[in-house]
Amino acid sequence: MTAMVQAEDKKAEEAAPKLRHVVIFKFKESAKAEDIEKVEKAFAALPKKIPVIKDYEWGTNNSPEMLDKGFTHCFLVTFASEEDRAAYLPHPAHQKFVSILRPHLEEAFVVDYWAK
Repeated sequence: MTAMVQAEDKKAEEAAPKLRHVVIFKFKESAKAEDIEKVEKAFAALPKKIPVIKDYEWGTNNSPEMLDKGFTHCFLVTFASEEDRAAYLPHPAHQKFVSILRPHLEEAFVVDYWAK
């Protein structure tokens, strides 16, 4: 593949619509650091297990505004379509992740949107 074709493919991919799935977690006070680390690693492993995930990133709250209401972790998963998201939610790897998360989760906040 020539460099020009690769550049055109990359431009087309960047221009394609992106469905963002934003997940924000508040952990139980009883959750230990190692429990939270297991959750982080389990979520980070999903892109290799679920091919419909186009991109993934995460981080911990760093806002100086003090408006986080106890939510500490933000995860951003990108899909190419609503069908891809529909395949992700019941996927066995996602369900296994949820089983790792659930005992330590106080509350979750989820927003999905089409990037503009």
